[in-house]
Amino acid sequence: MNFLKLTTLGLAASIMAASAAAAPPAEAKPSVVIVHGAFADGSDWAKVIPLLQAKGVHVVAVQNPLSSLADDAAAAKRAIDAQPGKVVLVGHSWGGAVITQAGDNPKVSALVYVAAFAPDVGQVIGELGKGFPTPSGVAHFAPDPAGWLYLTPEGMGKHFAQDLPAATTAVMAATQGPILGSAFGDKVSVAAWKQKPSWYLLAESDRMIAPELQRSMAKAINAKLSTVKSSHVPQQSQPAKVAAVILDAVQSVK
Repeated sequence: MNFLKLTTLGLAASIMAASAAAAPPAEAKPSVVIVHGAFADGSDWAKVIPLLQAKGVHVVAVQNPLSSLADDAAAAKRAIDAQPGKVVLVGHSWGGAVITQAGDNPKVSALVYVAAFAPDVGQVIGELGKGFPTPSGVAHFAPDPAGWLYLTPEGMGKHFAQDLPAATTAVMAATQGPILGSAFGDKVSVAAWKQKPSWYLLAESDRMIAPELQRSMAKAINAKLSTVKSSHVPQQSQPAKVAAVILDAVQSVK
């Protein structure tokens, strides 16, 4: 190979390398961090996670200690901080209070509430339902001697997840994550939804958080509202609809 040909090939390689360096990198999708609610754990999202992963989304499900709002927010923060880029933060039920607190993080670009509490600064979960119908499921809380709350098997099967098979809810009752009762009295000190765009998926047949309260909270936080005919756990009974709302939030992040 002569000198001229070598020089030409070298120049071409240099131009290609320079062009690649100048080209802007492909915009990475934000990660999704999911915060589960009371009486559950991260596996509560086992049907939604594969749907998000199939779209190329990196997903992490936080394992909340359910011991206090501060403890759960700290667990969520660790998961958020571990992500390489932007984050869409998702919360179910009690997890809505957690993302409201933990979402005050520069890496969090959007919030998704799934049949979740969306409190304001100074509010506590135990007071949010005042003035709204009392959900039938709250009559099935069973405290242990240490003050941790469980759901009875009847509460799980007929009020928490009444649209799932009995065999499934029996396992859910056996593997549930209890929440320390005092956590419901913890005050939110920051409301991330005031600065972050929010989505809300309302569960129309919810027997744990009154649908009327869900609608009111979604309006108060100016969320993009969707509805689904499901129990309190649409992530299990209607996973495709839940995934669609989360993906909408993911696609909105620039």
